[in-house]
Amino acid sequence: MNAPQPVKRRKGIYLVPNLLTTGTLFGGFYAIVMAMAGQFEHAVFGIFGAMIADGLDGRVARLTNTQTDFGKEYDSLCDMVAFGIAPAVLIYAFSLHYLAEYRWIGGKLGWVIAFAYAACAALRLARFNVLAAIASSNKDFYGVPSPAAAAVVTFFVWSCVDDSHSLFAWVSGHVPLQGHEVLGFAAPLTLATALSMVSSIRYNSFKKLNLNTRLRFLSLAAVIGVFALVLIDPPRILFLVFFGYALSGPAVIVWRRLRRRPAAA
Repeated sequence: MNAPQPVKRRKGIYLVPNLLTTGTLFGGFYAIVMAMAGQFEHAVFGIFGAMIADGLDGRVARLTNTQTDFGKEYDSLCDMVAFGIAPAVLIYAFSLHYLAEYRWIGGKLGWVIAFAYAACAALRLARFNVLAAIASSNKDFYGVPSPAAAAVVTFFVWSCVDDSHSLFAWVSGHVPLQGHEVLGFAAPLTLATALSMVSSIRYNSFKKLNLNTRLRFLSLAAVIGVFALVLIDPPRILFLVFFGYALSGPAVIVWRRLRRRPAAA
């Protein structure tokens, strides 16, 4: 009697979620090309589009029950391009390359900081993949997520190059601002954002939010208010929102330590 033949699994990938993930890759690639051409605002739009695609691909995969190991690995590689390499190239092309003029610090500090950002983004993504395999995806993040870190750097550049009115206009008195004018802020911001990605500070993942539940009226009004603020001044408000999110982790730690001191006393 012949043994039963094993059932062969059909090979293939799901189109819709992987197409959205490809959109993330395209946004990052487009941003790199535009940054190298000096079109910084177009580069910002490329990374912004990658953020939208990255936020949709996972949700679409979960809603349609089309999650695959291939999709997870592909998403991680595309995230590295869009939120690791692209922001590093953007901030270097816009501002950090001016550090080459300061020979007394070696002349290479600009690309070293940009590379440090890209390396920290790679480490952050690798750690996320390891933790996701052994823990629930609804847990808090360790370190700033790479899309949020990319948003801090990207929207900082957008705030400078936008010709409406700049958050940093008081520095030079005119807009848009050039990269060398904000170099003293761009370099430490990039380095601090890079280090925040590989830190052990907890950040809210926002995956615990259940969009199917009823919300209070004040919560809905707050969401509408945030959208209104973003529409009034997208570059500055988006930068402040993600910059505040990056600061929220250390702020919570300081707040908890301050609360423990009176209790211990």
